[in-house]
Amino acid sequence: MHAVAVRFDLHVPASQSLKAKRAAIRPVIDGLRHRFKVSVAEVDHQNTWQRATIGVALVDGSAAHLEQVMASVERFVAAAPEVELLDTETTWLETES
Repeated sequence: MHAVAVRFDLHVPASQSLKAKRAAIRPVIDGLRHRFKVSVAEVDHQNTWQRATIGVALVDGSAAHLEQVMASVERFVAAAPEVELLDTETTWLETES
């Protein structure tokens, strides 16, 4: 079994309120859930107008497949029109069966 968790630190430059920030990151979160079938949540900076951190997690039997999916996830986040990707942190978990 292989698992990966990725933390994306985002800047939302046009946001002037928490409501505007959430409106900007909601399409990213929903898009990740529906397009890639990953677990995703806003995990930090919930009360900051122009910052957001989202966490994405995925479990699979194949490390190669995980790498492919997470590369696509990162491209999706980086291409989001209303957010700027500041940093990415990846944590892997691998177990022996």
